[in-house]
Amino acid sequence: MKISTKGRYALRLMIDLAINDDGKCIRIRDIAKRQEISDKYLEQIISILNRAGYIKSVRGPQGGHRLAKHPSEYTVGMILRLTEGSLSPVACLDDEVNQCTRQAQCATLELWKKLDKAISDVVDNVTLEDLVQWQINKNSNYII
Repeated sequence: MKISTKGRYALRLMIDLAINDDGKCIRIRDIAKRQEISDKYLEQIISILNRAGYIKSVRGPQGGHRLAKHPSEYTVGMILRLTEGSLSPVACLDDEVNQCTRQAQCATLELWKKLDKAISDVVDNVTLEDLVQWQINKNSNYII
């Protein structure tokens, strides 16, 4: 499984909004500059996060973006599933009920289930607040 730039940048965007939260909205060009990500690409990601209610966007001269909730209320899994879709390692695990006609005799199904559970156990138990703390602890040379 590979996480696309959309998923990775969404996490960076959310970390940036959390770390730079001073009660005011943050402009997209400021985030783009700090994160070295195109404004246009960030606008697409912000649109997804805004529609889902993860961030609030305000228009106008004092406008910008901010988190809709406290960083502890977002998990990495929430953000990645929103931007990436399913995180399942194989398509047969995407649906609630496995539709594969070979599941009864599939020797690898148990492997895929264990891998899917391991991925979910990590991404669903790491919060945005955890990522913010990890970033703060990383080093002061990295600019958020």
